[in-house]
Amino acid sequence: MTTANAPLADNDCYLALKARDARFDGSFFTGVTSTGIYCRPVCSVKAPKRENCRFFRHAAQAESAGFRPCLRCRPELAPHSVVWSIQDASYILAHQAARLLDETEAWTDAAPSVEKLAARLGVSDRHVRRIFEAQFGVSPLQYLQTRRLHTAKQLLADTNLPITQVALISGYASLRRFNAAFLDHYQLNPTQMRRQGPARPGAAGEGITIRLGYRPPYDVAAMLEFFGKRCLNAIEFIAGSGQAPGLGRTFRIESGGKVHTGWLLASFDESRCQLVLRVSDSLREVLPLVIRRVRALFDLDADPAAINGVLHASFPGGDGLRVPGALDGYELAVRAVLGQQITVAAARTLAQRMVERFGEALETPWPQLTRLFPAPAVLAAASGDALGQLGIVRQRQAAIVGIAQAVADKRLQLHSGADVNATLVALKALPGIGDWTAQYIAMRALRWPDAFPSGDVALHKALGVQGLKNPAREAEKASAAWAPWRSYAVIRAWSGTLGAAADG
Repeated sequence: MTTANAPLADNDCYLALKARDARFDGSFFTGVTSTGIYCRPVCSVKAPKRENCRFFRHAAQAESAGFRPCLRCRPELAPHSVVWSIQDASYILAHQAARLLDETEAWTDAAPSVEKLAARLGVSDRHVRRIFEAQFGVSPLQYLQTRRLHTAKQLLADTNLPITQVALISGYASLRRFNAAFLDHYQLNPTQMRRQGPARPGAAGEGITIRLGYRPPYDVAAMLEFFGKRCLNAIEFIAGSGQAPGLGRTFRIESGGKVHTGWLLASFDESRCQLVLRVSDSLREVLPLVIRRVRALFDLDADPAAINGVLHASFPGGDGLRVPGALDGYELAVRAVLGQQITVAAARTLAQRMVERFGEALETPWPQLTRLFPAPAVLAAASGDALGQLGIVRQRQAAIVGIAQAVADKRLQLHSGADVNATLVALKALPGIGDWTAQYIAMRALRWPDAFPSGDVALHKALGVQGLKNPAREAEKASAAWAPWRSYAVIRAWSGTLGAAADG
């Protein structure tokens, strides 16, 4: 069940279903022929009879087979299936196509279509359809339709947004098409779906509350410790001391030429393997994009079984570690530049000064959150004297201004829908950006699971190659065994979980 392109082992799926095993949440879905409903493995209803079960790798397959989503376990809350390979070309292409369809930010100029998808991948639309259906059992449009319906279903259940607005931000061009899609797939119109869904919490001013699933194991303490060491006052804080562990912060999102600002509070419900997310009302219009970014920030879609199958022997203590992401790739890039060749604490000091000098004020319900990270246009126009007064040396001043200008001019996209190789080239063409910085940005902002900053001094020390003639080359050589999950290997090495099996 851990090999994404292998046929599902139905008996194993049924055992996972009976055990409500959260490790397989989102890895398969169960269609129940006696009810016409499909569920997640963690559904709390009584397990159906084995002969009434059909198992599907993807929700789109279940819906294509005529099953409707369960209103109790809500399949739209399941972690997504993120799969990487370095061998089968068709397999790689199909999953890259799915990744592009999943990433709303990859289509900022227009709605996705098979023709546009094929152009992005550099192949014919016929080839895209063929390899996609061979891998997923549904067409690209069926896959996209399910994603849109799941987004809409979550918004209907967890928010009080008007149905017309739900339709538009879910990707539907008109309310008529939205209603028709719901009736066709779920035999309910959106209003009926909202009435039958769970209660929507939250009063005016308290924001929108939604739940996002993840697969265990998940080392929550390690994730929050990583963010805590880099925490900047006024734009983020770590929740603790009697509260559910989590992170609060401010941020901005640009979508459709409009800039949205607001706050979020993300807290972990570890007993249910869920992240409880509160988002300010000011971000309602871009809620699907916020959800996608938060999933990336906390790496909620990682498949520990696949990753640990490659890394466990070398890093036996790191099975619950995830790769910390970023809400804003531009912000992450600027902070990465500030961290070049200095300690985390020193980089945090410089970033704090930058926020205090250039950050925009923002009103939130928390006294810890009062500002936004400086906008790209602001840093793009910042003078060398102003940056120098913060203690930033000239080389890094040029890198920061270069990144800010490229982002402000839309020449550089720093999100998980961007082309990794093209973005690495564009980054390294900027002044003061070398391979370490580019790889670090790819690891955290682009969500590339195989990024590897081979020149990192802390990584050399962790791998025991710091005393060799060319430690970067030796680190790169050692990393070959960890592909395509080298980003996770880096996080595990930094955390000190390297085992004896990887020594030397």
